[in-house]
Amino acid sequence: MEMQVQKKKVAVIVAHPDDETLWAGGMLLNNPDWDCFIVTLCRKYDSDRAPKFYKALDALHSTGIMGDLDDGPDQIPLDQLEIDRLILQLLPIIDYDLILTHNPLGEYTRHLRHEEIGISVISLWYEGKISSKELMLFAYEDHNKQYHPKAITLADVQLNLPTDLWQKKYEIVTQIYGFTPDSWEAKTTPKTEAYWKFTNKKDAWKWLKNVKL
Repeated sequence: MEMQVQKKKVAVIVAHPDDETLWAGGMLLNNPDWDCFIVTLCRKYDSDRAPKFYKALDALHSTGIMGDLDDGPDQIPLDQLEIDRLILQLLPIIDYDLILTHNPLGEYTRHLRHEEIGISVISLWYEGKISSKELMLFAYEDHNKQYHPKAITLADVQLNLPTDLWQKKYEIVTQIYGFTPDSWEAKTTPKTEAYWKFTNKKDAWKWLKNVKL
């Protein structure tokens, strides 16, 4: 009798539809056998971006859900408890093998929602409200807008995307999400993905407390 291999259970928690592709699309495309659930906390009622998100899920071999967290242009800071509640409402509460999410320092200068969500996910993991063997944070920087976001070379995990894999990721950004080749999103689409990796929630919490937010 053939043994059935348990699929790796992965969650991706991001602010916006397209973040999952920009910052982790190569990782997801490279692992189509993962049982992956993607949560985007903003734009549930965006008549343009929301349907594109669900098409992107198919291309990424994933399922997912959207929330309606405030995403106004003023980027008014939100209460962490509000973000925590929405994550716990949208994310299936199971034991994950891996969670991928934003860096509390953000991926570029700067988007407050990215930073807030990174802080919330680390806090929820540390408090035992979400369960995962590993947590990986997107590791990119733009040196205060001096260039498009790129992988941090000292990050724990570096994934150099083969041309065909990057092309699939780029097509999700341009063909599914519809960003033009001269858009910030298309020009940003990283050819190398990078992540800070934690296997111990106390280490992640300590790291969070030491970073300069």
